[in-house]
Amino acid sequence: MQSTPCACAIALAFTVCGDVFASSDEQTPLPAITVRSAKPSMTPPSADSAALLNDQPGYATAAGGGVSALPVLNGFAADRLKIRLDGMEVTAACGNQMNAPMSYMPPAQVGMTRVIAGITPVSVGGDSIGGTIELNSPAPQFASQPGQWLTKGGFSASARSVNSEVSASVNAAVASDQLSVAYVASQSRAESYVNGNGDKVLSSLYQSNNHALTLAARGEGQQLVLKVGQQYIPYQGFPNEYMDMTGNRSTFANLGYERRFDWGRLSGKLYWQRTEHEMGFFGTERRGNMPMQTQGRDLGYALRADIDLAADSSSVLRVGHEYHSFHLDDVWPPVAGSMMMSPRTYVNINGGKRDRFALFAEWEHKLDARWSTLLGLRDELVKSDAGNVQSYGTNMMNQPDLNAANAFNARSHAKTDNNIDLTALARLEADAGSRYEFGYARKTRSPNLYERYTWGRGGMAMRMTNWFGDGNGYVGDIDLKPEVAHTLSGTADWHSEDSESGEGGEGSERRWFFRLTPYFSYVENYIDADPLGRFNPYRVAAASGAYLQFANHDARLYGINAAWKWPLWRAAGLGDIAFTGKAGLTRGKRVDGGNLYHMMPLNILAALEQTWGGWTNRAELNYVARKSRVDSNRLEPVTASYSVVNLKSSYRFNQHISVTAGVSNLFNRNYAEPLGGVYLAGLAQARSGSLQALPGYGRSLDVGVNVSF
Repeated sequence: MQSTPCACAIALAFTVCGDVFASSDEQTPLPAITVRSAKPSMTPPSADSAALLNDQPGYATAAGGGVSALPVLNGFAADRLKIRLDGMEVTAACGNQMNAPMSYMPPAQVGMTRVIAGITPVSVGGDSIGGTIELNSPAPQFASQPGQWLTKGGFSASARSVNSEVSASVNAAVASDQLSVAYVASQSRAESYVNGNGDKVLSSLYQSNNHALTLAARGEGQQLVLKVGQQYIPYQGFPNEYMDMTGNRSTFANLGYERRFDWGRLSGKLYWQRTEHEMGFFGTERRGNMPMQTQGRDLGYALRADIDLAADSSSVLRVGHEYHSFHLDDVWPPVAGSMMMSPRTYVNINGGKRDRFALFAEWEHKLDARWSTLLGLRDELVKSDAGNVQSYGTNMMNQPDLNAANAFNARSHAKTDNNIDLTALARLEADAGSRYEFGYARKTRSPNLYERYTWGRGGMAMRMTNWFGDGNGYVGDIDLKPEVAHTLSGTADWHSEDSESGEGGEGSERRWFFRLTPYFSYVENYIDADPLGRFNPYRVAAASGAYLQFANHDARLYGINAAWKWPLWRAAGLGDIAFTGKAGLTRGKRVDGGNLYHMMPLNILAALEQTWGGWTNRAELNYVARKSRVDSNRLEPVTASYSVVNLKSSYRFNQHISVTAGVSNLFNRNYAEPLGGVYLAGLAQARSGSLQALPGYGRSLDVGVNVSF
């Protein structure tokens, strides 16, 4: 696989069942580093695909359910990032984003990941301001010769002690030289985890089931791939939300086509997904009765041509057209016997729709042996609308919502935004051991349906819109303006002239490297929140929450990321020992004063890694500084600094069998992650005390096995 290095974006190709799969990146624009991983056992022991990227600079996760953490890049989170699953754009059909896009592709289905932060090419990111994350299935495999058959299969299983998690997956494939069929199924189940003090973190249990079938056909210079699948999550607890997931069922179909021509490549994508989502309460760890039902539908297509303007491919023009449509219905059925939640169905979003039409053009040009440039322009039309709504009832308890519904219904709901994105990037290959890159991007995102069309002014209704895990309540604003981010970023990349394999090719991992990436973003009309009032969650006097309305404010985000690898020792009796890691610091402030929510403080992940024969061993230290710069409007909790030590080890018996073992949080440190939000489930049970930050995971013994044949 050819690679185009750049430290503004880092991608990691993971292995599945012992074999490295990665789709061709010949269409990949300038800013992308592609690294093949020979150590799948070193990936985190998690059923959440968001955890696969934890070693990437600038990347973090905001806690949610066990398989639904929200990704964060350089301080930008959730809808501010473009998430693509095999080229599909999937929208969270939930006011709490419990069915986050990355939750629809479990680790067992992931063959390659790509992360682009900051200066994002217009061909891979629209309607987003923070970056792009792509999860891709393994590329279809075919027999090498006509008349031959390729058959493959495998299974994996893993377990964690901290939450009694058990995950398992199976996969199988059969193919001729022109046809290929592959199937993968996975299931994960876990109880609520315990923190470093040995206390159970309530309402953090879950179960997830996933199936995917891939059919592929190829001919002379062309390939057609159809992927269909289904997810069923019968329950998933969210300890930092007022509700839990009581059901999530989705079905999708994804058809892709590629064809090579003398002038370049033509590709197309057509996809559809339907989601049926329910929130409420289950089990004994958090009780209640408030059913909420959501139906979402994503439909889209993408057409793209990569045109070689020079015979040696030193100049490439990419042009494309994309369409994406998202429809949403969000209703809350009445509860018999309740004066507040009856007699009518509460209509939160009625026939919400958000349609996007995009055109883009991008020119990548290699000026000479040292200089390369990338210029791109994208025009995107975003049209959103929603129908009339209604409150539960008309009595005095429902009066705030009744008045709000009447005001909402009395005005027009349709909005149209015309968004322009620009990208300008340059790279200098100064010499064989250094590379420098710098650029500017103007990126735009229109408000999502919940930011625009949630209307309830009653306390309970406002608390049901919250994907931030902060214990507050939110109401939308139809007149919100699109966010426009102006980002400057640069990267200095110093590295060895040769690679691990001794070949020094771009697709090989360097023996040593150090990369430093500062960045700055000025965001016009950043969608933050203005305070409307205060309340006491669960009527606990010592606890405090805020009612807020989404509002536009200009903001600044800036920071610096670093990544490194340094060989320390190479000996016959000890193998290769290297010092690897990443570090980052993010700051975010509103121009009119105040810190932005969920900005990651100084964090360092440093590791000693040994490779010796079939063994790979890793000892890592994860340090996170005290988070004291918090968002006072959202009552964001201060979190203390902490250090967590993890030990991981794997042994590969042969090409087909490998085993893993490790201890996470070796010293059983009790801590709270700075992006974890607040522990609402604990307050709900105790009904006393103050609202605390969500505790992190305690010590866990993790084991796993992978078998392929």
